[in-house]
Amino acid sequence: MPDHVLVPYDGTPQSEAALTFVASEWPDAAVTLLYVIDPVTAGLGKRALPGSSETWYEHTRETARDHFDEARDLVDRSFDTRIEVGGPARVVVDVADSEEFDHVVLGSHGREGVSRILLGSVAETVVRRAPVPVTVVR
Repeated sequence: MPDHVLVPYDGTPQSEAALTFVASEWPDAAVTLLYVIDPVTAGLGKRALPGSSETWYEHTRETARDHFDEARDLVDRSFDTRIEVGGPARVVVDVADSEEFDHVVLGSHGREGVSRILLGSVAETVVRRAPVPVTVVR
């Protein structure tokens, strides 16, 4: 049984499934939810105006906090939260490597074929590069 589980969390049904899985499988483990702000997918047009990137960033941080509040309603347990900026797969691997995590549990969209090749797979990259065991929930 893991002692400290990292759950990448963005409020999607996939991340909710990952959190629900952790809550049911390891009720005594410490949990940290990680929200990754990906500036690449931020919508470049909005950032072109002076001052708008700061507004966008603060709005995105508020969105992350809202997702964390919704997660508290989803499961009856306590957890820590963390917000980082960067490419999602890299950030998840770096955080898992830099902290005392025993396990990573993340949701997957389950894309297959061409869409997986074109869009890439955060879950696949995390599975391949994480320094700890990874459970993918679909």
